Amino acid sequence: MRLVDRAHELLGEVLSEGDLAIDATAGNGHDVAFLAEKVERSGKVYAFDLQNEAIEATARLLAEKGLENVELHQCGHERMDEVLPPEILGQVAAVTFNLGYLPGGDKSVVTQTATTRLALRLSMDSLRRGGLLVVVAYRGHPGGSEECDAVREELSSLTEDLSVEGDPAPDATSPLLLTARKA
Repeated sequence: MRLVDRAHELLGEVLSEGDLAIDATAGNGHDVAFLAEKVERSGKVYAFDLQNEAIEATARLLAEKGLENVELHQCGHERMDEVLPPEILGQVAAVTFNLGYLPGGDKSVVTQTATTRLALRLSMDSLRRGGLLVVVAYRGHPGGSEECDAVREELSSLTEDLSVEGDPAPDATSPLLLTARKA
């Protein structure tokens, strides 16, 4: 099973109709659409991406699928606290990240360790008890392995319930799936 499919499986286990969810890296919109379908019309998804190309691709996919329960924000995930309604703090069921670059986009534009660390902290604050944070960290690009190590370190400091799936070898370039639950 691909790690992205495994991530969806785990997210599907915690999401229900009416829930709130966040996609911190909207990309081409596939995770956003998955989240929106899981929380149904009565739920809400907040999606973030720095690149206009990603926001436009996500908007097109959502329109094709008739999904209207998504709020798109063209800004870095480290700024999510500036745009999320304060009343959802501690109410979000799931947050997902796909770190690296936009598939089919400019491979020189990648997520950055410092902003990802901040976004992980903001995400854990936004989660409700038992909420799930899912990160697919791609290590096959310059800086990817270092960012993945930083994610593992950051999440280890934020929760005792950290799980890692994939090839843990330090020289591996395949992605890792990291999950954390809020206690």
